[in-house]
Amino acid sequence: MSNINFNDYKDIWVFAEHEDGKLLDVALELLGEGKKLSKELSYDAKVCAILMGHNVSSLADELFAYGADEVYLANDSLLEKYTTDGYAKVMASLIEDKKPEIVLLGATCNGRDLAPRVAAKVKTGLTADCTRLDISSEGYIDYLKANTESDISVAEQLGEDKNLKQTLPAFGGKLMTTIMCSKTRPQMCTVRPGVMQKLEKSSSKKGTPIVIDANLSENDLRVKVLEVVKAVKETASLSGAEIVCAGGRGLGDKKGLALLEELANTVGGAIGATRGLVDLGLADVSQMVGHTGVTVKPKIYFACGLSGAMQHLAGMQNSDCIIAINKDANAPIFSVADYAIVGDAYKVIPEIIKKWK
Repeated sequence: MSNINFNDYKDIWVFAEHEDGKLLDVALELLGEGKKLSKELSYDAKVCAILMGHNVSSLADELFAYGADEVYLANDSLLEKYTTDGYAKVMASLIEDKKPEIVLLGATCNGRDLAPRVAAKVKTGLTADCTRLDISSEGYIDYLKANTESDISVAEQLGEDKNLKQTLPAFGGKLMTTIMCSKTRPQMCTVRPGVMQKLEKSSSKKGTPIVIDANLSENDLRVKVLEVVKAVKETASLSGAEIVCAGGRGLGDKKGLALLEELANTVGGAIGATRGLVDLGLADVSQMVGHTGVTVKPKIYFACGLSGAMQHLAGMQNSDCIIAINKDANAPIFSVADYAIVGDAYKVIPEIIKKWK
């Protein structure tokens, strides 16, 4: 057990990831989740955003508007483009200095890269790809006291309501696992985009960012980013889409995919896919929805010709309205569907397109 004083660790931090001068939705979602968690803690916890980059101070206003109580700003030309070395050093140094109790990052490419490096530097645990967060409220002291003597002092420091319950799908989405970091601080996790709720933007909520010294030099960076090349093929963002049109093996071939694309173009939606459709080479892996793909929470989710395996349901079952089309009346997708259409997708989709138009 680490010889640390748990009472020294306060507040909830959110990594404010941004791209092309805009904050990612997951950063704003985590601010909302941080506010929810702060109300469950036994003290008046602040929700703080960690903003790193170059000439990004204007983003602080948006962070305050979406719920941040404080914004720590590290502004340095060496942080203009994301690098593991630069961002990890700045964030780890700040954590060691300020001692947050909880640190949340989006489960994005950069978030998944940054989080384990920081966790290793500050010698704490990390849970990846969470879909639910709560503060433990009962039974934790009894659990600790039932174990080794060394745990009792930790229990007395923590009380019963200071451990973060980090829940994520396991075994292909067939069960949910909850993990707690009971012996070290801070408690760190990455959270899937699209599963938490943003707060309503408040233009009246303002603040002044706390500027920190990045204290970086060229020698700290082992990798230098020369250029960022975007994919030539532009695809609608799945995680932030209000309408998703997803297809599975039931679409069969390129003709089925063309029909799905026509539906997406008609309703203004993004195209999603199951692993089966990706394995057939009819969709890109970036379009895969599910446990090992993207998690989405659109207003409308069209599930076309997909059975609804647990791995897929884990990524879309929280959609506001699910419209499922499948020839098999016993398909698992119908168990979560708001509207179940038993029929051939090749016949049903054209009718939907016709009615929508």
